[in-house]
Amino acid sequence: MEIRVLRYFIAVANEENISAAAKQLHLSQPTLSRQLKDLEINLGAALFERGNRKITLTDKGRYLFKKAKEIVELVDKTEANFKESKEMISGEIYIGGGETEAMNFIARASKELLEHYPSIRFHLYSGNADDITSRLDSGLLDFGIVIEPTDKQKYDYIKLPATDVWGVLMRKDSPLAYKQFIQPIDLIDKPLLISRQTAVSNEFTGWFGKNIEDFNIVATYNLLYNAARMVEGNIGYALCLDKLINTSGDSKLCFKPLNPKLEANLNIIWKKHQVFSNAANKFLDQLRNNIGKLRL
Repeated sequence: MEIRVLRYFIAVANEENISAAAKQLHLSQPTLSRQLKDLEINLGAALFERGNRKITLTDKGRYLFKKAKEIVELVDKTEANFKESKEMISGEIYIGGGETEAMNFIARASKELLEHYPSIRFHLYSGNADDITSRLDSGLLDFGIVIEPTDKQKYDYIKLPATDVWGVLMRKDSPLAYKQFIQPIDLIDKPLLISRQTAVSNEFTGWFGKNIEDFNIVATYNLLYNAARMVEGNIGYALCLDKLINTSGDSKLCFKPLNPKLEANLNIIWKKHQVFSNAANKFLDQLRNNIGKLRL
């Protein structure tokens, strides 16, 4: 498979129309159609279901679409870092992380780095620890910000000077809203929304003192914003970290910490023996420098 053809395939999948994709790619429609047909022949699989007005992906097509985007992204990332100037530090830095207040610390380090090296570009990806480690392993990210507990055997890491607190996001008119803290017994009969992150589920199993699947799990979430909308819609109670959703003023929501207290330490991780671009090395130096200042 050629990268050029994968780009054609991605464009057609996004547009759901060969004519529109051909126009975007500055190709003739017959040329693009032939390239796609050759791709299907080479792979031995139908990638599209062709309708009168639009085309849709088959199951094999959806699989290739996901992989093609990862391949093209990795190629673009590699090419950009090879174009770094020897005289001027530039390049692309790819950082993934979940929803955590620790991103404020990453943002400060990024801002300070850009003041010295304005040609550097940052690319952010949001996801839970399972998503982040998968993209690190694939080479799609340079760094990942993950919440403990996370298996770090394959990674080098720095502990970030930040700690998040676990608790429950609920409506202000909830029966539990009057409580200062939430205990395991308070949630036995309540509909719960929990993170899909495997390690987080294990943490809550320890806090509850029983298997979390024994509780009334009505939904799982990857990132909290949409889960908060579900809570606001009176679907249930979200187990989450503090300070990620605005609960002040006219907000219908409030946050109550857990008791016994459950905290989450945060690390920035990267693959062991990772060969970084100059830009990524400078970012890591800036991060270490900022952490060192806080410890003085």
